[in-house]
Amino acid sequence: MESDRKMVGHGASQKNRVTTAITYAALTVFSIVFSLPFLWLLMTSFKPADRISVSPPDLIPKKIVRVKIGGELRDMVWVRHDGQTGKAAVLRNVENSNDKWVRALAPKALRGKEFAASVGQKDYVLSPTLHVQNYVEGLSTIPFGRYVLNTLIICAACVVGVLLSSSLVAYGLSRIPWRGRDLLFFVILATMMLPYQVIMVPMFAIFVRLGWIDTFLPLTVPAFLGNAFFIFLLRQFFMSIPNDLTDAARLDGCNELQVFRRVIAPLAKPALATVALFTFLNTWNDFLGPLIYLFDERKYTVSLGLAMFLSQYGSYWGRLMAVSALVTVPIVVLFFFTQRTFIQGITLTGMK
Repeated sequence: MESDRKMVGHGASQKNRVTTAITYAALTVFSIVFSLPFLWLLMTSFKPADRISVSPPDLIPKKIVRVKIGGELRDMVWVRHDGQTGKAAVLRNVENSNDKWVRALAPKALRGKEFAASVGQKDYVLSPTLHVQNYVEGLSTIPFGRYVLNTLIICAACVVGVLLSSSLVAYGLSRIPWRGRDLLFFVILATMMLPYQVIMVPMFAIFVRLGWIDTFLPLTVPAFLGNAFFIFLLRQFFMSIPNDLTDAARLDGCNELQVFRRVIAPLAKPALATVALFTFLNTWNDFLGPLIYLFDERKYTVSLGLAMFLSQYGSYWGRLMAVSALVTVPIVVLFFFTQRTFIQGITLTGMK
């Protein structure tokens, strides 16, 4: 009996390992597929203009190097490492070539470095390179630094506002008993059913009356009034924290704000970090809000600046991809370093 159990357990563990391997393999394939657009964006941002729309496309950024070749151009060639016009040797087979003239001509620094060439073209070869000029020209075309600073100011204000307002409202709806609490919570959730386009015109009229148009106030002040989704997220997290902790704090003489600051907030760091990350991402990528309320180009955000660049310099694909990469990379890096906290904020309860 015991041996049969061991065999059954061994078979089950082996089956679990196979299932895990298949799962990770499938996730790896899907992650590669979903990362292809981002990798294509980065590769295109480093390509010169004459190599962006070639077919088949270059998997690695390359540039055309002009050379002088005496004789027919074959499949592989040697060129000087600095990429300037100069002597080049024709190689049929680099590894098995016994041509002493070729070996004598090719410098030792180029041993093992091969550059693919198109057969029939006698005046150029393709050399791997990173064309950073796209970034230089893209940043000099628009005041990208000012747009980033404007966006960071708005993002910081929105993150602070959402954390303060949503967390306090969620605490009142989850930890303090009072009449009509659940009804108000359902009303708050009902506001999520209204699309932004429905309230866009009334909000614009209100901000016009307040004189806030062409300022950052319409983009930041609403964040201090709470967000229905984040209130729901934080409320559910706060409700998972045992009541014994807050009751003990009240017995020690803490008021509700002290209970929130000393007990709830430290335990809710993953959820608060998730709210902050969501708010930053939404504000950084927001296009409709700045488009409605900002008129002065000096106050534009990165999304508006990118749209303006696309409308005016859309034919310069290299520069466009470079600027788009600069807008996208910070979000990817931020999510990469905060993904563990992000996942904890959604899956964990209040107690570890």
